[in-house]
Amino acid sequence: MKPYAALIVGVIVVIALVIAFGSWGTIDAGHRGVVLRMGAVTGEIKPEGFYSKTPFVDHIVPMDVRMQKEQVETDGASKDLQSVKTVVALNLSVLPDKCALLYQTIGADYLQTAVAPAMQESIKAIIAQYTAEELVSKREDVREAIAKLIGEKLNPLGLKIEALNIVNFDFSASFNQAIEAKVTAEQNALAAKNLLSQKEFEAQQTVAIAKGKADAMQIEANALRDNPMILQLRALEKWDGTLPKVTSGAVPFIDVSHFSDKPTAK
Repeated sequence: MKPYAALIVGVIVVIALVIAFGSWGTIDAGHRGVVLRMGAVTGEIKPEGFYSKTPFVDHIVPMDVRMQKEQVETDGASKDLQSVKTVVALNLSVLPDKCALLYQTIGADYLQTAVAPAMQESIKAIIAQYTAEELVSKREDVREAIAKLIGEKLNPLGLKIEALNIVNFDFSASFNQAIEAKVTAEQNALAAKNLLSQKEFEAQQTVAIAKGKADAMQIEANALRDNPMILQLRALEKWDGTLPKVTSGAVPFIDVSHFSDKPTAK
């Protein structure tokens, strides 16, 4: 074989190998392949696994459709003009059937190009609708409002909001001191209220005990008034049976005849 013939055969073999290896490929798990034909987005999306394509004409761009995290820190102002530094973490994913649209409109670097700015803008807009105190007391409402606004901006691009968390609110030193003073005042007021309630309860107990004693004394007085013999009965119950050894005149004591069942001697 002449040298030039061998060269031609070699070139043909190389071209055949390039065409053979350039006509197929694989997409990793959790990814989709955006098909470009001569650099233009065709709208065709290759699923994960093996795929075939036209060599030298088609180019496959892999797009990650797994959940990803983007965290931003934003400086803004609350409704009452308090400075607020907010840290928000967003979990999102690319809708598999919207990969081509996202790549065509934003590109592969959509996190920095679209997601981060949308988060910054949405956070500032929602923070401005609440006072600094409400940002703390209505944290869940604020979180839902931020997630909704971000979703309205990113969903049309083919991005799905999976979850959003407010990592931290950081206020100015003066506001933190004001909040601390307010909490301390509320705690002191609550302690004073509890002490007053305790004193009122103790006073009510004292009144109840005194009333009980007064009622008992009234009942006893009424009983003595209706039956004078009760005094003699009580004295007899306490008597040990011993008469006084020294007396002056008659021995005043109890008329036991009232308590005897036997008739008195005549």
